Amino acid sequence: MEPPRIFLRPFKASDAEDVFKWASEDDVTRYLRWDSVKTLEEAEQHILNKAIPHPWRRSISLLQDGRSIGYVSVKPDSGDGRCRADLAYAVGKEFWGRGIATAAVRMAVEQAFEDFPEVVRIQAVVEVENKASQRVSEKVGFRKEGLLEKYGLSKGVIKDMFLYGFVKGL
Repeated sequence: MEPPRIFLRPFKASDAEDVFKWASEDDVTRYLRWDSVKTLEEAEQHILNKAIPHPWRRSISLLQDGRSIGYVSVKPDSGDGRCRADLAYAVGKEFWGRGIATAAVRMAVEQAFEDFPEVVRIQAVVEVENKASQRVSEKVGFRKEGLLEKYGLSKGVIKDMFLYGFVKGL
């Protein structure tokens, strides 16, 4: 089955209702470093204070200027780490299982390498329990590089995580 055609575009304040729809779902935010939004105002503040100022956070939509159904972000490191960037994403639950996350991550990786010429490595840290994100990472071409024991705090719990890496040109 062919995944639907998607677009990655900058967030705008008018996305608040759409962002509220997917970012208020605990299943969607379960593995994210931020909690589900509880109100439309929280969704708007998230867009204005986090999404828009972010170096490279894009709304995933099915139409070029259509409603937001998720996000993908690539955040370059700085200083000695400026050769690498961190990847994160989420897709609304109603769109799971349709290849949208895989397509969005693939597009984000390609675009990020163009937009950030110093970046030669994009990495994702994925919780051990998050099998879906592990599959997405592997489908896009990320390599599972190892287990990071007790690596990160997620929703107040210290978790083991896998490190995935995608190196430009490999």
